[in-house]
Amino acid sequence: MKCSRKAVLQALLLHSTRSRRSFSSSSLSSVQTVSFLLASSPSHTHHSLQNPLLSRFLSFSLKPNSSLSSSFITHRFLSTSTTTTSSSSSEEEEEDPFQCETNEDGESIDGWEEEAETEPEIGDGGDGGGIVLQGVPWGEQVLSIANDVLLQFSNDMKLYAFKTTPRGYIYVRLDNLSNEYGCPGMEELENYSQEFKKRLDDEGELGKIPNNLALEVSSPGAERILMVPDDLHRFKDKPMRVCYVEDVESKCPEKDGIYMLDSIDAESESCLWKLADVKENRDPQSKGRPLSRKQRDWRLKLTFGMHKRVFLYLEY
Repeated sequence: MKCSRKAVLQALLLHSTRSRRSFSSSSLSSVQTVSFLLASSPSHTHHSLQNPLLSRFLSFSLKPNSSLSSSFITHRFLSTSTTTTSSSSSEEEEEDPFQCETNEDGESIDGWEEEAETEPEIGDGGDGGGIVLQGVPWGEQVLSIANDVLLQFSNDMKLYAFKTTPRGYIYVRLDNLSNEYGCPGMEELENYSQEFKKRLDDEGELGKIPNNLALEVSSPGAERILMVPDDLHRFKDKPMRVCYVEDVESKCPEKDGIYMLDSIDAESESCLWKLADVKENRDPQSKGRPLSRKQRDWRLKLTFGMHKRVFLYLEY
């Protein structure tokens, strides 16, 4: 299964003595990304980027790129700071129960911790949606903040996925229920990112959470993983890639196809699928002709448990 094809547009924002310099990059593939690197130390000096993880994505220009064509956008905020305490004999670093990974100088590691490229699973906190806190002590607090900030937006805006990592990264995917593919606009993501970051900074100053957390806010990819049966009615007019097994009990091989939802039977907890009129389902010799009558009449009945994964399908 191919995950959503993302066109990446990233900008790196460096703070130094309350002054800002913004940059942007050219598009790389189908979701736009805007990244911000916030350095809280007043003595921070700007150097050329050495982190291969960032330089792989970023090419800089002094003028921000305003032509953002894709609906899929990511906003990132990475802040760094150091907390120390001094005694009469020596300076010792203060033990922080929330402390995230740092380098030898006690500063948060520069760069960005990219999410691992893995096959999405339902509830994985990423492309599969759901909430994953990975046992970090500040996880419940930042999740509560994320939900509080969401109350400032329309009822159509929901958390699709939320994940925290031991290194101090917060990944948020927002779902827009009124959008055709569930993708919030750039302004919505930007406003949510800024308000969430402000709340994180406020809580960090009070010592309730670490003061060097990194935040990424994005939309689910268009080829998002769907919940069966909850999401199916919402996208019933869209073709979907359905991965399924014909027998839940036996270890039969997994199959997949591009289908449209015909109906859902709540009583029998099953879905009835029909072939989607897409290139993959047409006869290669038909030269673009639509499905035959036999294909249009074909149906596949699957119980909820037979569905392994269901994704929105985009024909390119």
